[in-house]
Amino acid sequence: MWLSWQLDVICHCSVYIKVLHAISTPSLSLSLSLSLSLSLSLSKSVEAGGRSYLKFDNCQHSKAVDFESSDPNFSVRPDGSVYAEQEVANLSDPVQFMVTARGGHDPHIWETTVKLALAGHPPSVPVSQVNIYTLLKSSSANGLRRQKRDWVIPPINVPENSRGPFPQMLVRIRSDQDLEKGIRYSITGAGADQPPIDVYNIDPVHGKMFVTRPLDREERASYHLRAHAVDMNGNKVESPIDLYIYVIDMNDNRPEFQNQVYNGSVAEGSKPGTLVMQVTANDSDDDTTANGMVRYRILSQTPHMPIPNMFTINSETGDIFTVAAGLDREKVSQYTIIVQATDMEGNLNFGLSNTATALISVTDINDNPPELTARTFSGEVPENRVNVVVANLTVIDRDQPHSPNWAAQYRIASGDPQGHFLIRTNPVNNDGMVTVVKPVDYEQNRAFMLTVIVSNKAPLASGIQSSLQSSAGVTISVQDVNEPPVFPSNPKSIRFEEGVPAGTTLTVFAAQDPDLFIHQTVRYSKLSDPANWLRINRTNGQITTMAVLDRESMYVRNNIYEATFLAADNGSPPASGTGTLQIHLIDVNDNAPVLLPKEAQVCERASPRSRVNITASDADADPHVGPFVFELPSYPPSVRRNWTASRISGDYAQLRLRIPYLDAGVYEVPIIVSDSGNPPLSNRSMIKVKVCPCDDNGDCTTTGAVAAAGLGTGAIIAILICIIILLTMVLVFVMWMKRREKERQAKPLLIDPEDDVRDNILKYDEEGGGEEDQDYDLSQLQQPEALDHIICKPTGVRRVDERPVIAESQYPIRPSLPHPGDIGDFINDGLRAADNDPTAPPYDSLLVFDYEGSGSTAGSVSSLNSSSSGDQDYDYLNDWGPRFKKLADLYGGGDDD
Repeated sequence: MWLSWQLDVICHCSVYIKVLHAISTPSLSLSLSLSLSLSLSLSKSVEAGGRSYLKFDNCQHSKAVDFESSDPNFSVRPDGSVYAEQEVANLSDPVQFMVTARGGHDPHIWETTVKLALAGHPPSVPVSQVNIYTLLKSSSANGLRRQKRDWVIPPINVPENSRGPFPQMLVRIRSDQDLEKGIRYSITGAGADQPPIDVYNIDPVHGKMFVTRPLDREERASYHLRAHAVDMNGNKVESPIDLYIYVIDMNDNRPEFQNQVYNGSVAEGSKPGTLVMQVTANDSDDDTTANGMVRYRILSQTPHMPIPNMFTINSETGDIFTVAAGLDREKVSQYTIIVQATDMEGNLNFGLSNTATALISVTDINDNPPELTARTFSGEVPENRVNVVVANLTVIDRDQPHSPNWAAQYRIASGDPQGHFLIRTNPVNNDGMVTVVKPVDYEQNRAFMLTVIVSNKAPLASGIQSSLQSSAGVTISVQDVNEPPVFPSNPKSIRFEEGVPAGTTLTVFAAQDPDLFIHQTVRYSKLSDPANWLRINRTNGQITTMAVLDRESMYVRNNIYEATFLAADNGSPPASGTGTLQIHLIDVNDNAPVLLPKEAQVCERASPRSRVNITASDADADPHVGPFVFELPSYPPSVRRNWTASRISGDYAQLRLRIPYLDAGVYEVPIIVSDSGNPPLSNRSMIKVKVCPCDDNGDCTTTGAVAAAGLGTGAIIAILICIIILLTMVLVFVMWMKRREKERQAKPLLIDPEDDVRDNILKYDEEGGGEEDQDYDLSQLQQPEALDHIICKPTGVRRVDERPVIAESQYPIRPSLPHPGDIGDFINDGLRAADNDPTAPPYDSLLVFDYEGSGSTAGSVSSLNSSSSGDQDYDYLNDWGPRFKKLADLYGGGDDD
């Protein structure tokens, strides 16, 4: 027999269980299935005494049924009604408990799990078919036999933080087959053989399940295990059954605020009931029970102005509201609120509490208009000055500094119709700076009376009236300064014909002094006159000419000549102004036309190519220019005989050969050009025409070009002969210079005043080849370490600046008493020997000629071979020339000394 229980919703919190049964065969074994669906009213709480109905019928139609509930908050009466024994405050999560049904004289037991949830709020655990297993003893009296054996395991509730002792027995599970065979029990799942391991264990023989340590609901609120039953051989005896263990919550956690300090704000002047901010505290305990139900309250408020309780808090949501009016940022800008959160629904005796700080800033509104600190302000300004601060307006505003509610803006209401002044706001101190933006004139306005109004950038809050002190008067005095003279017309334009003679009065260019209340004298001077044509009268500014005005001058631009003049007064300090005079020069016919081009080229035979296009240029302007008239003069007669000029247009004419052939050469053709002025001006101009033989293309040939240049064949031959003679003379001169050089080298060297090397500076133009020529042994220029090879040589002139490595050249030996005539030969021979010496260093090496007598390692510069006796005769020095005259005077002359 299989029974199906279905739970239907009747109303409010009532439950009706209707038994649908179908009896297949007489049996003592029952299998019940429960389909549960529950809904409540909108209320989240169920009052004590509220009831639901539970009806039970068994297959034998027994009426005596006892019900038992595992939850003390709910009870089931014999008629099946379910009562709430005490008030249930919160049913936001499903409530679950076990109901057991038992017949009066029937050993059968039926158990099921009942879950309750809010109407419209589905339970956190979906309601599904729940199998209820009954454990029945066999009855052999009526001969009936069980068709199904099952075991019954109700849900297990274990309180957290239990103090033991441990292990603590929770439940015993047993199969109805343990009377017939040996059964071994085991459990699997999280808490048994899966992490966390060994929280639960079971006696494999007796089926007793234990918890081994205290449980923490905040760590894990429930466990789902599976119980297994096998025989001694490990064969499965029963199907695995689910074990649900629920950890019962205890109040072991304080509420914890999300922040220790909360920041909120509220505008000043807010109405009572205005939401300020929200504080939130979380409790890790079960919030479906009082353990996790947090309530809020305000402990203190600082400061207590205007009243100690300006704020209140919603005990359930933590929202903070204003209670009374009177928030004024200018008096209190911030409040400090200490908020307490307590669980156990705020029960201070049993609940756990925690505190946090709420800082409430009072934000500014524009409830204070700006107020000027004085009713009148004053300032002064020099005339003709701009961007000058002439007055400073101070203002007071009690709103938040540097905010739009505090920032002032100024406006000139009256007293400045022409807009001379502007008031700028100083962003640092909010002062108003009265600034001159348009120059003021002392002669027109000596003072200004301004009316200034000040306001905020942000509009005033609703209900706030503007202060009477938001306007003030500003008096600005204008200071007179010496202003420069001003030319009424600047620049001033006048018109004159060019060519007016010097001394002509053009105009009076006078300036006016703006200082009407001061009598001053103005003097004039010339500042700029590029062509130096003008003169100005120093006293009255009269302009006269110093030269003839010429429109065609380089200083005239677009027929206008400009000059600048200076007008200065005698004030203190002096002031000056400048004026520009523009003279528009009217053109007159004062320039004759000029023929263009000056040179031309034609072929010697008359042809279409033997023509020259000519035109005229005139410096004057229209109508004193073209059309031009081109004419050939009647004298000389050859001009009109050989040439003809025909007009092409008003500005152009054509010159061409009148005869079929003209000899090559250069011809000057005069042409008379006349302009269209009144009266017209004419000019006789010459054009150089080169007549030359031309090729087929009409271009002059080379021979023709030479002939055209005016050189005949005889002239060309004469030029070539001159060039040959000139080259011959140059060649002869070069050969003579070489021969003279050879003669000088072959002639014996005599001591000539011009050639004497002593006491003279010798200049050598040969500088060598640079660094590339210096790759030689420099030791050749050093003093030898040993001079034995020199000492052993014969007496005479020796070079001691080389260290020869090959056979040395033989230098000449000077006699002990050299003859004066032999000095030149001696020096010449020494020089020749040095030049032919292969061991000598290159280029400009120093030649040392030494003679110190026998036995000396250092050569002597003396060649006199004097003795120490003092009997030497030096009179022969007089014969050596003027270079030795000094020595002759010192040592010669006998006993004159």
